[in-house]
Amino acid sequence: MLKSLTIENYALIDSLHVEWNEHLNIITGETGAGKSILLGALGLLLGAKNEGNATKDLERNCVIEAIFNIEGLGLESFFEDNDLDFEEEITIRRIITPAGKSRSFVGDMPVQLTTLKELGAHLVDIHSQHQNLILASEEFRITTLDNIAKNSSILEEYTTLLSELSKLRSEYRRMAQDMESARKDEEWLRYTVDELRAAKLKENEQAETEQKLAILESADNINEALTTLRNGLDDEELGAILTLSRSERELSSLGDRYPEGMNLAERLKSVVAELKDISSTAADEVEKLDADPEALQRLSDRLNTIYSLELKHRAESYDDLLVKFKEFEARLATIDNSDTALNELKARIDGVENECHKVAARLHDSRKEVCSTLENHIITTLNQLGMADAKFIVEINKTEEFTPLGSDSIAYLFTANPTTKPAAVERIASGGELSRIMLAIKSLLARSKRLPTVIFDEIDTGVSGRIADAMGSIISSLAEDLQIIDITHLPQVASKQGAHFVVYKEEGRTNIRPLSKVERVDEIAKMLSGSEITDAARKQAKILLG
Repeated sequence: MLKSLTIENYALIDSLHVEWNEHLNIITGETGAGKSILLGALGLLLGAKNEGNATKDLERNCVIEAIFNIEGLGLESFFEDNDLDFEEEITIRRIITPAGKSRSFVGDMPVQLTTLKELGAHLVDIHSQHQNLILASEEFRITTLDNIAKNSSILEEYTTLLSELSKLRSEYRRMAQDMESARKDEEWLRYTVDELRAAKLKENEQAETEQKLAILESADNINEALTTLRNGLDDEELGAILTLSRSERELSSLGDRYPEGMNLAERLKSVVAELKDISSTAADEVEKLDADPEALQRLSDRLNTIYSLELKHRAESYDDLLVKFKEFEARLATIDNSDTALNELKARIDGVENECHKVAARLHDSRKEVCSTLENHIITTLNQLGMADAKFIVEINKTEEFTPLGSDSIAYLFTANPTTKPAAVERIASGGELSRIMLAIKSLLARSKRLPTVIFDEIDTGVSGRIADAMGSIISSLAEDLQIIDITHLPQVASKQGAHFVVYKEEGRTNIRPLSKVERVDEIAKMLSGSEITDAARKQAKILLG
């Protein structure tokens, strides 16, 4: 419930503050006084976009603030999900700077505009004159049935499935396109993979082959160096091994006479053993390095093969060539497995489509169950509003197409003439008839959606006399359970029991104030007779006011 509204520096409003009645609030005023400006400010507060002309005085901010009582509306989870502090009475504030920058607050917490808009949808429903045309929207017609049937949980399930289906279909299209593109290169890929497989490439092979080839190409020089080493170690007369072995024996024979000689002998023994090992290794290397032209050619051919493959596939290194080889194999495997993968994905799509059909069928059945509720309510309301012969039919048909709201096509058929066949309401109904139909729908929705505040902006357009009085009675009865703010030009509606406010201009500025009982008689009389209030108009106003 909206408890108060404060507006500063918005359009033609300098500053105003309104305390609202918890039931019926009537707003009247001359055309151009600024009643629509009030709704514009409230719309901004509830998340509407700023069109850039909010601030009148460019030296200060536009500030719109309202206090709501949200007790019993079940909004605790919304506040928790958005990290907001829940209180039974909350303050919502929106500030717009002269530069057009906007800040929004729930309590003391800053919030995004999307959050503000979502919260506003739970608090206030604003019906303006042009919304009568919304009857032409199939989305509105479907949503109306869903609100009456309380289909939110089924819709949530359907939306989740539809989102999954959309992703799977996109993935299928992408995969099919990739397959088509890959198949264009299939012949080249198969040849390339076969060529690389035949090469039998191994990890680190290039570096190892280059090293072996370098050794074979220098075999003569290496053999010469190894032979010189062996001669220096193993010569029978001057070889280092023979000479050092002799010295080791001589030092060992000195025994106790020269203790340090034993230490030197032991060290020489180790050196001789190492030199013998070096000589043996050198002999083995000489045997391995025997000139082998075939081995040399084989290694050279292998390297040429590797270099050729690297050049052909523009590989920056041998490792890069191996990576490309794996990529080629993976692409070829994708082509080979494409039919299987596409079939598996198609099966998943078929499964989700089947689930979507099932949930859409549940939505259809649920909507169909409440069609008579909506039809009966509207016909009953239209009868009260002087349309005794009105017929209203909700036509609902299944379609095969998945839309964001299911697979239903819904039309509202209407006629006010017993001899005229019902047709689409948006084509056949007059302005006054549309107003009455929308009031009937809104009165049902307001209760089913548990909206605490409903605002009617001249919903009574196109009616007068007895029908206007009946419309006022319906609005008044709604206010017994809801907070209603009704902007009207009709004295029959304005006279219903509740708080009465008048919007007026003073020095070019829009203001609003509550009317006393006496002032209310004059306001109703003015609506009856015009600017000059007659005694007859006052008398009639008192009768209307009871």
